[in-house]
Amino acid sequence: MKTLNPTLKRMRKGWQLYVLLFLPIVYILIFKYYPMYGATIAFKDFIPTKGIAGSEWAGLKHFIRFFNSYEFGRLMQNTIVLSVYNLIAGIPFPIILALSLNYVRQEYFKKTVQMVTYAPHFISVVVIVGMLLELLDPRNGLVNNILQAIGMEPINFMSKPEYFKTIYVFSGVWQNVGFSCIIYLAALAGVDPALHEAAVVDGASKLQRMWHIDLPSIIPIAVILLILNTGHILDLGFEKVLLMQNSLNLRTSEVIDTYVYKIGLASQAMNYSYSTAINLFKSVVGLILLIAINSAAKKAKQESLW
Repeated sequence: MKTLNPTLKRMRKGWQLYVLLFLPIVYILIFKYYPMYGATIAFKDFIPTKGIAGSEWAGLKHFIRFFNSYEFGRLMQNTIVLSVYNLIAGIPFPIILALSLNYVRQEYFKKTVQMVTYAPHFISVVVIVGMLLELLDPRNGLVNNILQAIGMEPINFMSKPEYFKTIYVFSGVWQNVGFSCIIYLAALAGVDPALHEAAVVDGASKLQRMWHIDLPSIIPIAVILLILNTGHILDLGFEKVLLMQNSLNLRTSEVIDTYVYKIGLASQAMNYSYSTAINLFKSVVGLILLIAINSAAKKAKQESLW
């Protein structure tokens, strides 16, 4: 009887695990890799009736068109500023919340705070924007009612381009701070209690223990999340931005994703090749940034993805 190869023997022994692995691999191939074929229309003058294979090649025409367009500078500036603002503002609050909850000893209060801070994450983006519009309404909104009560004039926040980024970022921080702190709480749960016991014996305060024990233990997690988020720096998503947009704040609220949506799907002359080229450019930039930040983290002796 022929002896099986050692690798095949191990696979046969753990065949159940390979069966479980099969479905995720099929999912990735069908929904992640196969659609990449459609990205070729960025290099073609795509005509739906001819299909992807039948459309004529256009080379880098659509990329050059975007780089030379009037909107390029404004779109890049708005997208990068909003992404970096969102990234910087979103890092400290979950860490502060996790460190604070880690020292709460009253379980009822701790669970209440966790529930209250987690809940907004599960609210629909449409509902969040609706709440923002109601709160910031210049006539009947709660914020403007408070401003009028203290003798100030009401402000139409949603029509002021200079307020758009702050409203977008901090409404996102409020929505996601509780959910984002879960991973930091998990990291803090793995800290050796002996370190805290030794620090208490040496007379360290809670702030000193946070700074010298807890914070260094969650920095590797924060670095990993920073690397992952940097890879999506041009990928804001268009839903929330589009819902908050209006003709008065368009100067600072138009980003790459909303622009692609408008020219690719919402316009009468749907330009699939042009919008795909813009999206492909955005993906390439994200990949380059991901590799660069990961390399910088390795050189700084921090955690990295690879």
